[in-house]
Amino acid sequence: MRIEVISSVNEARADRFTHRTAIVIDVLRATSTMVTALGAGAASIYPVETVLEARTLQRQGYTLAGERFCRKIPGFELGNSPEDFTPEIVEGRRLVLTTTNGTRAIHKAMRADFVLSAALLNASACARSAMELRRDVVLLCAGCHDDFALEDGLCAGMIIDRMQALSSTSIDVDDFGTAMQGFYQSSKERITEILKGSSSGKRLIKMGFSRDIDSCAQIDTSSIVPKLQGDMIIIG
Repeated sequence: MRIEVISSVNEARADRFTHRTAIVIDVLRATSTMVTALGAGAASIYPVETVLEARTLQRQGYTLAGERFCRKIPGFELGNSPEDFTPEIVEGRRLVLTTTNGTRAIHKAMRADFVLSAALLNASACARSAMELRRDVVLLCAGCHDDFALEDGLCAGMIIDRMQALSSTSIDVDDFGTAMQGFYQSSKERITEILKGSSSGKRLIKMGFSRDIDSCAQIDTSSIVPKLQGDMIIIG
């Protein structure tokens, strides 16, 4: 098995996903929100790239959720804060989610045989699912405003670490993935600190979303692996 890591959505080319399992990572906050929403009982999540697409689906009975530049989109019921996705609000509902980078990354990865969503919340479960699918793996870090995001790289390193622990044979990891695994191994005792000190974390704190960082920094609290099925994300 071979594992590659793509540093941001802008670096993603379609041919890098063919015949592989793609794992999309947007720790702050889209993939953390997907894990949380499905764990709270949401029936499905429809990831879209534009606000216009989302509003079109609202007429079909979907609940709209999403953000632009960290803020909830006007007229949407939900933003992109994991804590907003409680069972009382989302259980049984079909959600539409559009975010600045995370849902765009999902669409970039659609050429893959399988597309999974990973966060710190479900890193071990996602690593296990990827191993069971028996494909080469591409980890796509969504990034922040088209740049690499430290928290996504940290999560990628954690998943690689978990996959190597699960494998009975050697796994070939590209140079960037090896660097991210080393970063995770040297940082695993101060995850929350790293998230709060990252560019994305500082931005969220400044905008009043520090509680989101605490939510997203939890490790392996969920066994749910969001998986793309057609155009919908469901529990894999």
